[in-house]
Amino acid sequence: MQNAPSPSPSPTTTPLSSPTSSLSLTQTINGSHHFTIKGYSLSKGIGIGKHIASDNFSVGGYQWAIYFYPDGKNPEDNSTYVSVFIALASEGTDVRALFELTLVDQSGKGKHKVHSHFDRSLESGPYTLKYRGSMWGYKRFFRRAMLETSDFLKDDCLKINCTVGVVVSAIDCSRLHSIQVPESDIGDHFGMLLENEESSDITFNVAGEKFHAHKLVLAARSPVFETEFLDAMEEDNHEIVVTDMEPKVFKALLHFIYKDTLIEDGECSASSSSCVPSVSDTLEAKLLAAAEKYVLPRLRLMCESVLCKVISVNSVAHTLALADRHCAMDLKSVCLKFAAENLVG
Repeated sequence: MQNAPSPSPSPTTTPLSSPTSSLSLTQTINGSHHFTIKGYSLSKGIGIGKHIASDNFSVGGYQWAIYFYPDGKNPEDNSTYVSVFIALASEGTDVRALFELTLVDQSGKGKHKVHSHFDRSLESGPYTLKYRGSMWGYKRFFRRAMLETSDFLKDDCLKINCTVGVVVSAIDCSRLHSIQVPESDIGDHFGMLLENEESSDITFNVAGEKFHAHKLVLAARSPVFETEFLDAMEEDNHEIVVTDMEPKVFKALLHFIYKDTLIEDGECSASSSSCVPSVSDTLEAKLLAAAEKYVLPRLRLMCESVLCKVISVNSVAHTLALADRHCAMDLKSVCLKFAAENLVG
């Protein structure tokens, strides 16, 4: 009697692993620059092929510059046209980019002359700049005779706006599955601690107005407060009289220490149009002095940033003196540059 053949083994099945995914993302990193050319008529005659260059500006990890040729770039045109180009001003190889050049209509009619790669289909794709010094632009950007009688030229001044979009590609998995993290609200929590006066252990008397605060918070933010409280930590709650500051300035100082922002007070701010007779009377100017006293470099920079935006011909000397008095070197630099550009002659 023959034995029945044994059944063949069933094929083993390997479980499928979870599918993976990735995303190839190609996009542009965009940046703009505004180039103003004052004294256009004096620039004529510098020679065909010679240009006036803007300051370098950074977009997409590269340096760029605008070149304006008052007599044109092409010898064959015999200075009939002005030329405008955007140049790669830093080291780079095969940098792909989109460009936009705008000659600004200064009449207010909004009829700007725009040459743009953006928002339109490009048959051959973005422009490629092979190496440092490569340029994109127009040899015949505008007929010079027409330019000089147009609304683009006002008070012997031309304005050219430029946008560069550097093309970058990357594999991006995060965009397929992302979890949004909200902005930090630690300043709000510390702000509530200040407003509620909960567990406060120090009181400041400023011109009769009382402010309650917390030694540990003040000491963590300012080395001056840290030194001041070092020997007084054992005391329960004591009062410090502040004689060199107004209550509203001290309130704004505490607001910054707890919330890391400038207090919103349009009435006495440098940016208020209602405003104050002198720059030294602004809240930011007084906070600048407080920042120096309590060694708060971030507060100093925030005040400098506000004050530099309202510099005028009438105020630059006062702002420069203020910056010098409180060692605000960035503000001082802006004042000197403004004075050199606007107070010549």
